[in-house]
Amino acid sequence: MISRDLTSVLATKLHKGKVIVLIGPRQVGKTTMIKTVLADNDYLFLDGDDHSVAEIISNANTEALRSIIGTYKYVFIDEVQRIPNIGLKLKIIVDQIKNVQVIVSGSSAFDINNATQEPLTGRKFEYNLYPISWNEFEKNVGYIKAQQQLELRLLYGMYPDVINNFGEEHEILKNLVSSYLYKDILALAGIRKSEYLEKVVQALAFQVGNEVSYNEIAQLVGIDKNTVSNYIDLLEKSFVVFRINSFSKNLRNEIKANKKIYFYDNGVRNMIIGNFNNLALRQDKGALWENFMMAERMKFLSYSQSNAKSYFWRTTTQQEIDYVEINADEVAAFEFKWATNKKVKLPKSFATAYEPNFMVV
Repeated sequence: MISRDLTSVLATKLHKGKVIVLIGPRQVGKTTMIKTVLADNDYLFLDGDDHSVAEIISNANTEALRSIIGTYKYVFIDEVQRIPNIGLKLKIIVDQIKNVQVIVSGSSAFDINNATQEPLTGRKFEYNLYPISWNEFEKNVGYIKAQQQLELRLLYGMYPDVINNFGEEHEILKNLVSSYLYKDILALAGIRKSEYLEKVVQALAFQVGNEVSYNEIAQLVGIDKNTVSNYIDLLEKSFVVFRINSFSKNLRNEIKANKKIYFYDNGVRNMIIGNFNNLALRQDKGALWENFMMAERMKFLSYSQSNAKSYFWRTTTQQEIDYVEINADEVAAFEFKWATNKKVKLPKSFATAYEPNFMVV
């Protein structure tokens, strides 16, 4: 088992009078991590995917909840978004049933936030868990082995099952994409025509590292722009992709409204386009490296509870920077280059206007 950085964080939040909420895609290790946190304690485990469990909890009043919990001091509810009225039930436990620590997990940020936002205002600690980070991976296997596996990670990604089952990566990713991406998400959103979602995801996968036009995707797929926007929003809330906006502040010719879209995991992206060729045979290795580095940065910012904002930068004269990070008044600029023999210079206009720290990785 690969140790997760959030494990120690969650352990410090026990018995603070709040629900601990852990959100992330399926199969990233949420259940394993929570069970690790609770390993030295007896706890009540409730599975929201079990319809009878969901029905009992959703219909329970305060006294029924007391009976369900009994003498347990810890309650772990998995796939909590499946349980109707769960926000109100969690509020009752926090307010009325003292000395009980509730931890819940789920795979849909949209549904969990909708269910818990108002009832649990001021009553929860919320964290996101993603596929294994490079920092977690390196700490587990060591620096040399991690470096030796870099190409594998660029191709097959960082899901725990993928890392732990060498030689079975393709089958695991195929099952993950078909079951989670095209079944769970469709069911959560009530979408019937899966081919449209598949085409949108494929279009995004081929455009990693490039600016995305919703109008172009709409024309390609054969749906309207608003539907494309809704699908991308759904994919983002389900932890498949994330958006980066363009940075604009001082210069007249800066691009102001465009977006780039990245995948949280390279393996998922490569499965969607059906390409696991070695890097030497690929035309998109620069895009793979950029997507990998962007995903790692998003994990780092989330786990460190950073307030930094993420952007890319481009001008109408085609000057560009892959990634710009704003933290308070500090500006950092990054260029992601797989080919290390290329010299990269920071655009003079950006350097003059923002005086950033600059790094090529």
